[in-house]
Amino acid sequence: MRTPFTGLGTALVTPFARDGSIDEAAVRRLASRQIDAGVHFLSPCGTTGEAPTLSHDEKVRVVELVVDAAARRVPVLAGAGGYSTRDVIALAEACERAGADGLLSVTPYYNKPTQEGLFQHYSAIAASTSLPIVLYNVPGRTGVNLAVETVQRLSAVPTIVGVKEASGNIVQMRDIVAATPDDFFLLSGDDPLALAVMEIGGRGLISVASNAIPGEMTQIIELVEKGDLPAAGRLHAWLLPFLEANFVESNPIPIKAVMAAMGLIDETYRLPLVPPWAAARDRINTVLQDLKLLGSASRV
Repeated sequence: MRTPFTGLGTALVTPFARDGSIDEAAVRRLASRQIDAGVHFLSPCGTTGEAPTLSHDEKVRVVELVVDAAARRVPVLAGAGGYSTRDVIALAEACERAGADGLLSVTPYYNKPTQEGLFQHYSAIAASTSLPIVLYNVPGRTGVNLAVETVQRLSAVPTIVGVKEASGNIVQMRDIVAATPDDFFLLSGDDPLALAVMEIGGRGLISVASNAIPGEMTQIIELVEKGDLPAAGRLHAWLLPFLEANFVESNPIPIKAVMAAMGLIDETYRLPLVPPWAAARDRINTVLQDLKLLGSASRV
């Protein structure tokens, strides 16, 4: 059986209605579409879900909706991170009550804690909940790097089961794999680096692109798991222009523009995020046309 939170997970966007409220029907629809396409788990309320713009109650509601739509078919790894340990603990407890199967917790941002502060932060969260926790390291956004030694220390906490690595540092990721127990897993947080990360011992990917193309991204990961690296590499290379286009502006601006162009959601963001500039949109649409994705999804 697959270990929970390995393989292909989707960092779900949060769809908004035209008035800026959460589009609850769309949350359910998108979650079900992912599961029908074969993804292995879902991760709502992270960076791609515009979590910094969601209130505490909205985050919990989105988790409830995704848990209900998943109906135990796949596990739900709920985003529960922030720069206040007390607030993260409150959110973690609420996500557990909402039925989440695990927590994805980004390092505190802006206040730039020391490595000891990071260790104490995650230890306190782990002490507050029975849910498994996946660490999330994305220093380009948070301003702090979760060091190999700190991940090694945290891997000894029974309920801290893995790390989503989006540092872009393959050497650091390799060292984490080498320094942590075999049952502690590392996931890629970057679509373009997914194959490289799995080749050095990573156990999967939490994907932005799979919001639009869940079947294709799942196929890449499963091909790697089966040992068919050439086939995985060919599919990954074909999709690479699309994977890269999702980061022509800050995530999740491009992927929401993509999904709107495909007919999956209304293109609505919450400030300070705004629609992409014309040049970025042109690049996105060109890639979609090349891959025959433009307008490919029907809204049901």
